[in-house]
Amino acid sequence: MALPINNISHLIPQKTPFVMVDTLVDFTAEKVTSSFTILDNNLFVENATFLESGLIENMAQTVALHTGYNYFLKNEEAPVGYIGSIKKVAILKLPTLNETITTEATILHEFMGVTMVEVKAFNQNKEEIASAEMKTVIAS
Repeated sequence: MALPINNISHLIPQKTPFVMVDTLVDFTAEKVTSSFTILDNNLFVENATFLESGLIENMAQTVALHTGYNYFLKNEEAPVGYIGSIKKVAILKLPTLNETITTEATILHEFMGVTMVEVKAFNQNKEEIASAEMKTVIAS
């Protein structure tokens, strides 16, 4: 399947209205890039601003998108996963309504369903707006 992929619903376990990524932009074994356009019906939009919790969920779902696409390439269903831990979170700027953010996750370590990643989100001007280190865990 050629990238970008705009219909990613089969690649992540989250379902509407809790989907915080809408396009798989790029994928390698070590890195994934997603994008997401913030619409007014989003659960994490308040006063035309995408909240911190939405940014964190976007970063986590970008990691899930990496896992889901990896499983898709093996003809397997995307697994359910959870955020195991978050550290070094920095929210530098909140994006606004109708803005498209781009999020990049770099895989630092992956072992037995536990993935440690560094994640950065950028606004339309390519300014870094958020970053974190996350550990995600595939449900058994």
